Amino acid sequence: MQLNFKKSGSGLPLVILHGLFGSADNWFSIAKDLESTFSLYLVDQRNHGDSPHSSEWNYQVMVEDLRELLDAEGLDTVYLMGHSMGGKTVMNFAVTYPERVHKLIVGDITPRYYPIHHQLILEGLNALDLTRLQSRKEANEHLMAYIPELGIRQFLLKSLGRDAHGFVWKINLPVITEHIEEIGKALPPGTIFDGASLFLGGANSSYIQEQDIASIKSHFPSAEWVSIPNAGHWLHAEQPQAVVEEICRFLG
Repeated sequence: MQLNFKKSGSGLPLVILHGLFGSADNWFSIAKDLESTFSLYLVDQRNHGDSPHSSEWNYQVMVEDLRELLDAEGLDTVYLMGHSMGGKTVMNFAVTYPERVHKLIVGDITPRYYPIHHQLILEGLNALDLTRLQSRKEANEHLMAYIPELGIRQFLLKSLGRDAHGFVWKINLPVITEHIEEIGKALPPGTIFDGASLFLGGANSSYIQEQDIASIKSHFPSAEWVSIPNAGHWLHAEQPQAVVEEICRFLG
């Protein structure tokens, strides 16, 4: 699949993948601070942003999407970074094509299995009748009954677009809803990436715990773990400067 991406900057290539319900746009502010050092590729994964929709949606096909993008851009080896779902994608890519990853950065996710925990979000999004929707304000008010956190609602509504007929989701909501169990799947047993790896966790997030370090090391023996203070799961939005500093330190 030919993915949509946005390229900027100059230097060694750094490819960044967003998380579930997100898009390349989520990384624009981070990209501005990195453009003088890296050639940045901000990627929309399949069924998200402006990339094509497909009924097939799992980490195997998302890894191949990424490989096709690198091939098309003539990128033999890259710095690779992903957040949450994107972190799972880049972990799977690194153990599948280790020779193509110079260094790996994973944002607030680990190789282990995560149970489904997006039920209320999906219920709220699916209950929103786009054929009757008049404004984003109305959409936000609807989602309040399902998602009390304003920041999460604002994040989700970034995927609400418009076409000639009215409001549309940029995400492939039916397929995401049907296959949501794919997102939490663990890395295949016995898979290893020996290269340099950095796992960035939000200090206020529950996605990476002390007990997860053994699981990380079993797949990524050279990994280091850094906890970002005063950050939750969306650490790049909550503490962007700290995330930029860790990226630059790790990538040198």
